Amino acid sequence: MTLPFRYYLRVRYQDCDAQHVVFNSRYSEYADIVSIEFLRAALPRRTDGFDGTFEIQTVRQTIEWKAPARFDDVLEISAWVGRIGTTSFTLLTEMCRAGEATVLATTETIYVHVDPKAFAKRAIEPEMRAALEAGARGKTTDHAGYGR
Repeated sequence: MTLPFRYYLRVRYQDCDAQHVVFNSRYSEYADIVSIEFLRAALPRRTDGFDGTFEIQTVRQTIEWKAPARFDDVLEISAWVGRIGTTSFTLLTEMCRAGEATVLATTETIYVHVDPKAFAKRAIEPEMRAALEAGARGKTTDHAGYGR
């Protein structure tokens, strides 16, 4: 079995409360960062995410917290596409401390593909659909953008 796309991120001081536990809202930010890196690794055309090649908007996000991440933890965030519809897809993530199996949090984010000018729903093209299905499996990058 090929591993899903993985992204590594170090928890920063400003991400935490006085107990050095990551604020709940940061997990949504982490999922958003991972989505852009996932698309960079998965899509057939290299894009900076803002060039109109494959515009998306978040329409729903669910987060489940299982255990706290803490200041200075290195998180390994795995991401894969769960479902692809005509105009939307669901990106799933699992967040763990690097090297550990315990899942700290999961996210399920539904994105809709939109026209970059009108921001109206737009069908996902076959080339992009295939890339999302392949899902950048086995690719890894970190906070600095270095692939492994």
